[in-house]
Amino acid sequence: MTATYTFDVFSSLDGFGAASGNWTGYWGKQGPELLDRRLALYGEEQRMVFGANTYRAFAQMLASSTEESEVRDPWVTRMRNLPATVVSTTLEGPLDWPDATVVGGDAVDVVARLKEESEVPLRSHGSLSINRALMAAGLVDRVQVTLFPVITGQTGLDPIFQGAADFDLELIESRTLDGHIQELIYRPTLHV
Repeated sequence: MTATYTFDVFSSLDGFGAASGNWTGYWGKQGPELLDRRLALYGEEQRMVFGANTYRAFAQMLASSTEESEVRDPWVTRMRNLPATVVSTTLEGPLDWPDATVVGGDAVDVVARLKEESEVPLRSHGSLSINRALMAAGLVDRVQVTLFPVITGQTGLDPIFQGAADFDLELIESRTLDGHIQELIYRPTLHV
């Protein structure tokens, strides 16, 4: 059996994964439905997959946060406690993550092997360059975009699909959260 792989990402309307300036986490648009939905998604047994840069960003963000900050939302705490594979040629274990394993090598090879061996679904939150490569290799089964109602044309960081291949997307699920955030789940197919 092949495990399902989901590329899970937050985005502004103009396709950025983050922004500089005075934007806060979630672009300041989060509400109880979003946070409950995220906790439900991460409540299921699954294995996280991160690249080294995303792992470092999460580890730094969590280390510099307090228990009361939005960084420690219950879904983030749950994500941190799920088993994780960090694909990296620069990091060495042990990592400051409860159940993380560092695996060297090409991400396409690592994830192809994980998909064959894993008893649970695989999910990656962020890790943009790795996930673009995995999509091009046909290893991403679902692209889950949580679309926040903002345009960050001047302050946008981390263009999510910059440099990605062309894909046709089949919408398989959608919902509106807190009256203004869209969650869109697609099945990607390489456009030929």
